[in-house]
Order: sequence, then C-alpha cells, then structure tokens
Amino acid sequence: MRKRYARSLFAVPAAVLVAVLGVTTVLAAATWTVRPGGPVSMKSGKFILTDTATGAALTCPSTTFRGKLKGGSGLPGTGIGSIRTVRSMFCPTPFGPSFTLTAGALPWHLKVSSYNATTGVVTGSLSHLQIALSGTACTAVIDGTSGTASNGTVRVRYTNSTGRLQTRTTSGNLHFYRVRGCAGLLNTGDPATIRVTLTVSPKQAITSP
Repeated sequence: MRKRYARSLFAVPAAVLVAVLGVTTVLAAATWTVRPGGPVSMKSGKFILTDTATGAALTCPSTTFRGKLKGGSGLPGTGIGSIRTVRSMFCPTPFGPSFTLTAGALPWHLKVSSYNATTGVVTGSLSHLQIALSGTACTAVIDGTSGTASNGTVRVRYTNSTGRLQTRTTSGNLHFYRVRGCAGLLNTGDPATIRVTLTVSPKQAITSP
C-alpha cells in the first residue's frame, strides 16, 4: 500500500506523524517478524466462489487448508508462507446438481506487503492459484490469465488478534476458463472472486519490523 503521508511530509518519521498529527499510517514494510512460524492448519468458514459478470455464486461448506510460515525476524515479505494442501470441497446446491472444487498448482504462495501497527492488520496476497470446478453438467477452471497459467492472485488480510486470514474480493485477477456446460451461469473469460475466512492454528503474530 502506498505511503499515504510520507510523500507529502518527506522525511518526517512515521512514529512522529502518529504522535504529533494523531493519524494512523499504513506503510509498505521492508522486513517482517513472524512468531512462531512453522506448520499451520487453517479451518475455513464458507467458501464462496462468484462469477461477477453473471452474479452466479457457489457456496461450499467448511474445509481445511494446511501450510507453512517462515518464523523469525528480518524476513522478506515475498515467500513468507505457503498453502500446501487444500481438502477438496463438495458443494451442494438447492436445485439438485452438486459441484466439487479442487485446488491445483499447489503450493499457493503468501506474500505480505503492508502492516498497520494500530490495528495489527497485515495485508498481502495469495498467488499461484488454480481451482478446478466439476459437476455433472458444468466444468471450469479458475485461474489468472489463462486456464493453464497457474497465476491466479487474490488479495488477503491477516488480523493478529483473531488469527484470521481473509480473502478480499477486489484487486485480484481470477477468471473462469475452459467452461463447459454451466447454462450460461459461468462463461469463459468472466471475472471470478473468492470469499473465505481462514482461522489459522496455531495463531501467528505477523508484524513489521
């Protein structure tokens, strides 16, 4: 995230801005500290996949993600963590057909980029995403720039106090590709969003510096 105040006030330190002006600064971070790091399990709430061109949405029950975070201090934000396994999601619908979502191109890569010390909220992204959707009359691939690129990206935020990692539905690049069937509810090239909250265990403290 851009430095909202540093450019206009040049060399004034962020801590001075907070103390003197009473503002909250959210700054791009150079290095990071993660405690404790190591293997993590992430339990999801509902996983909601939406075609934002048609408004069609698929809601899937809770599933489990597993990954790993680097531990220690002085860490770069890029490659600070990963999601290595995702249990396939069986997604019923009220109108009959059910669907399965299967994660591909694992591991997915976690990058952190900015930190709000006042709220304890970290922002960043998950990349290298690819998800296969399959049903009896509808199949598709969710990815970034093509159905085989394995470069899907979503923005995320992590809250230290709750240990929750949430996807955001803006600034991602997900689209539907290789759509077969689907009755016009999904179409190749349509933009896609993912909405899910993951509870990280053990809870991590991710701060900068």
